[in-house]
Amino acid sequence: MAARRGYAGGPLPRYLLLGATLFLLLGGMVMVYSASSVAAYVNLQDSAYHLKRQVLGAGLGLVAMLAIMSVDYRRLRWTSTAIYGASLLGLALVLVMGVAKWGATRWLDLGPFTVQPSEFAKVGCVMVSALLIEQYRAGRITTTEFWRRLFVLVGVVVALVLLQPDMGTALAISITVYLMLILGGFRARVLGAIAAAGAATATALVVVAPYRVDRVFAFFDPWADPQGSGYQSIQAMYAFGSGGLDGVGLGMSRQKFFYLPAAHTDFIFAIIGEELGLVGTLAVVAAFVLLAYSGVRIALGARDAYGRLLAGGLTSMLVGQAAVNMAAVTGLLPVTGIPMPLVSSGGSSMTLTLLAIGIILSVSKYGVRVERRGRPRVEESAVACVAERWGNRRSHLSCVDGGRSPARRRA
Repeated sequence: MAARRGYAGGPLPRYLLLGATLFLLLGGMVMVYSASSVAAYVNLQDSAYHLKRQVLGAGLGLVAMLAIMSVDYRRLRWTSTAIYGASLLGLALVLVMGVAKWGATRWLDLGPFTVQPSEFAKVGCVMVSALLIEQYRAGRITTTEFWRRLFVLVGVVVALVLLQPDMGTALAISITVYLMLILGGFRARVLGAIAAAGAATATALVVVAPYRVDRVFAFFDPWADPQGSGYQSIQAMYAFGSGGLDGVGLGMSRQKFFYLPAAHTDFIFAIIGEELGLVGTLAVVAAFVLLAYSGVRIALGARDAYGRLLAGGLTSMLVGQAAVNMAAVTGLLPVTGIPMPLVSSGGSSMTLTLLAIGIILSVSKYGVRVERRGRPRVEESAVACVAERWGNRRSHLSCVDGGRSPARRRA
């Protein structure tokens, strides 16, 4: 039977996700050209240089998205190992033959274009983590095996990313996996211990690197060093302040004239605020809210644990990255160097973002839970599931899996 229209696994969330994706993709291309045209013309004698690379990344990403959404996501279980392995190899090669930019070595030069393996690593970690959690909840691996494999697989990637150094991406990967553990229904004491250990590790990583300490101080008072660590944040504030309600006009930014560094990448949100004003920034926020809503609906509508974890993990990865970027640009968080998905310039980021969206669409297409006559409505079943879970401490996935795994309830 077909799923009820508008239901979590029905077609409506899929269309909303596609609409939000296309809006951000096309709007991002316009803003990349606007933000980068001046610097690209002066430095490269081609005002459309970054736009061309963005279009290439978007083209590859759309092909990947259309291809992956036509494949049943359950066939991707073991493909995740290949994606993870390729990203791990890329991260290792970066340390040996990587290209350095802005004080970090994060790219591989492949001739006509460069690749950022850490973007592949994000998707690889989500897919591997979803597979491990599913195996654990199904009772196919023990508690010790699960934690050992998870910490080794994710820890190696995070360590290699930190060596680039790229603490922002390392945090993004760690937080995404942590959110997947929450979705997997692990007990609060386990999650609390992991959160405490993660916070202590992050604090230590900040303290041992003077430039990270400077960023933290600049977050609290950017005017203490207006020509140094606080410069980028101050210029972003000028951009937002100049934009006002409806902006100075598309293409009319003044901050892109070499005042705001990384105007077309990490700080493109500031250029949107300057040229399109509060209206433009709220439109971007609304698009990501719609993306989050549709992704969560698709995850909740999945018929199995793997689909739910996969869609939920990838959605949290994309939306969380966007939220951190906007918070850093607006001064609500220290500068992290995390780009805005679908909007910031970056071929690797664009391609992998669209690939991730394709996987979510595959879950929506092939993982729909349908209603049958004589069975309770999905919403009523979900309410009963939540009540039972909190009553007997079962996991979030117990009702999705359709069976008990006594050995797994200890987590």
